[in-house]
Amino acid sequence: MLDRNRVVYQKLSKSNKLTRIIWNITWLTLYRPSPIPFHFWRRFLLRLFGATIEEGVHPYPSAKIWAPWNLIMRKHSCLSHYVDCYSVDKIELGIHVTVSQYSYLCSASHDYTRTDMPLITAPIKIGNYAWVTADVFVGPGVTIGEGAVVGARSTVIRNVPPWTVVAGNPATPIKQRILNKEHS
Repeated sequence: MLDRNRVVYQKLSKSNKLTRIIWNITWLTLYRPSPIPFHFWRRFLLRLFGATIEEGVHPYPSAKIWAPWNLIMRKHSCLSHYVDCYSVDKIELGIHVTVSQYSYLCSASHDYTRTDMPLITAPIKIGNYAWVTADVFVGPGVTIGEGAVVGARSTVIRNVPPWTVVAGNPATPIKQRILNKEHS
């Protein structure tokens, strides 16, 4: 559930809106059409727009990033095909994190308890070695713990403990993730 203590009411500035227009043009003309293996090129473009991008990161060309300046990708993390990274607030992927195809990382919503429904934001953090599998929704303010695995088509609206496998709508724990030491 969205922690009301971590929520920030936002009103997006004209500067923010203008920068997003420039980013969207860049995404459409330079980022999106780039060949799949050209991760270096997409890393360059994301950094140019203020993203924190470490070595070996794999942002795929169809991954949609709303505001690169709110994106942090640690070493060897991946935003796979058709991931929607709605980064109105910070979204951080730890080391060796994979966010699989068609997943939606959503760091914003609206306060439905008010008639004016203001924009609210809260950061998303995905811990080292975690895997968000295909077509998963991750809501604002969620932390997915180190080594956790979120099953396909799950809806994550609460924090996920480290080294736990979760699935479903809403995502619930299934079992602990235990690594095969033979292949580590």
